[in-house]
Amino acid sequence: MEIWHYWIIAALLLFIIELFTQGFAVICLAIGAAGSAIGSACGLGIELQLVVFALVTLFSIFLVRPLLKRLFHIDREKVATNASAMVGRRGKVCVEVNDDDGRVMIDGVDWKAVSLTGERIEQGALVEVVAIDSVILTVKRL
Repeated sequence: MEIWHYWIIAALLLFIIELFTQGFAVICLAIGAAGSAIGSACGLGIELQLVVFALVTLFSIFLVRPLLKRLFHIDREKVATNASAMVGRRGKVCVEVNDDDGRVMIDGVDWKAVSLTGERIEQGALVEVVAIDSVILTVKRL
């Protein structure tokens, strides 16, 4: 077996390891190993293969890894969850909403609500949630 075979095996193993990690760091090593395999197949000596491995890995860390992170990682700070996911939702007024009281039905769930502008919003009107404070929705008429 030639040296480039070992580089290919190393690259494949590193790609497999990357499947079980989430930082896109191991894939940079795999890309470096693949680059060294190409260098070995072209007849470079072991010293130059190691240099190719180091340079291609560094190249991958600074260029490929940020690209992969941007493509495959969701910005977790921007994902609305739980009650904060209610902002922007639409519902129907169950009990007249004013500046300090009212009820709104959203997806079959009854919520306490107040009007954003203080105006009275009659029963049956459609509203949109603009903010949430604890379990009280601030809504505006649609």
